[in-house]
Amino acid sequence: MQTLNKCLGYDSRWVGQHGIGRFAAEIKNRLEFNHHFDDTKSPTGPLSSIHLGRWLERSGAKALYTPGYIPPIGTRLPFVFTIHDLNHIDIPHNSSISKKLYYQLIIRPAIDRAYKVLTVSEYSKKRILEWADCDEEKIRVVGNGISESFFSNSTAETPGYAYFFCCSNRKGHKNEKRLIHAFAQSQLGNDIKLVITGDIDADLHNTINKHKLHNKVLFTGRVSEEKLAALYKGALATVFPSIYEGFGLPVIESMACGTPVIASNTTSLPEVGGQAAYYFDPYNIESISDAMLKLANDDELRREMRANGFLQAKNYSWEKTAKSVSAALDGII
Repeated sequence: MQTLNKCLGYDSRWVGQHGIGRFAAEIKNRLEFNHHFDDTKSPTGPLSSIHLGRWLERSGAKALYTPGYIPPIGTRLPFVFTIHDLNHIDIPHNSSISKKLYYQLIIRPAIDRAYKVLTVSEYSKKRILEWADCDEEKIRVVGNGISESFFSNSTAETPGYAYFFCCSNRKGHKNEKRLIHAFAQSQLGNDIKLVITGDIDADLHNTINKHKLHNKVLFTGRVSEEKLAALYKGALATVFPSIYEGFGLPVIESMACGTPVIASNTTSLPEVGGQAAYYFDPYNIESISDAMLKLANDDELRREMRANGFLQAKNYSWEKTAKSVSAALDGII
C-alpha cells in the first residue's frame, strides 16, 4: 500500500460491487488515506454533497479525494473527484430534470473548484470537456484495472452446453432486448445458450417469451467475482451490446480470462478493447446477430482473439490506476 500525505481524506461510501464501487475499493486497498468518510447513507443521496463537505471540515483532513462523482460543497478545502462518465446527461432513461439540475448547479461549478477531475477513459474526458467547457489540463485519465480473480487459474464454468456470456444489468443502456432479439434471429439457440448476469425482470421475460427462447436464455442471479471469472472462462465468447459506457470493465475482464469479446462500436468500448475485440453496431439487430454467428462458427478467429485479448488486458491494472490517482493528488496540499 502506498502512503500518501497523512492529511488526505477519502470518501469510502462508494466502495461496493458496482462499477464505481470496484474502482473505489481497489484504490482504497492500494493508497493509504488517513481520514475516511464511512457514513452509511448513500453517496448519491440528495444531501450527499453537503454531508461530505461538513465531514471534511471537521475530519482533520486538509484535502479530499472521492472516487465518485459527488463533490463536497460548503468547504474551501481542496478536493479531487472522479466523473466516470456522463450517462446521467447523455442517456435519456438514466436522466431526469433533477439530475440535470444537479449536474449543472453542483457538479459543473465543482469542476472549476476542484484541484483535478479524474476520469477513466479518453472518451469520458472528451465528453466532460465538451459539456463543462473547462481547461483540458484539469481532467486526468486514470483508467481502470482488472482484479486478480480474472487473471488467476480459477476453474471455468462447465454447465454442459456452449454459451455466449453477457455481464450486464437491467439498465436500459445495456441494450439487452436487442441482444435477445439478435440471439433469436441468429438461431444459435438450437446449439448454444445465452447466459446473462443478474435476475430476469418482467420486460426481458416478455421478450424471451415473444421469441420462444425458454431454456435458451438463462440468468445467473447475483454472482461473486470468482463466479464471474468462471463464467467468463467457460464462455464461447463474451458479448457486450451496451450503447453507452464510460469504460466497460467486462471487455478487459473477459480478455484477461482468455475469452474473446464481441462488443458495441460506440463510446469508450473501441478504445478499451482496441484491436482485440470484434465490434458491431448495437442499434442494428442484424449486426449483433452476424457478430455472434461469426464468433460461433470460426474457431481460428476465436483463437486469434484469445491471444490478442491477453495482450490487450495487460495494458490495464489497478496498480497502474492507483499510481495515476496518486500522481494526480500530488501537490494538492
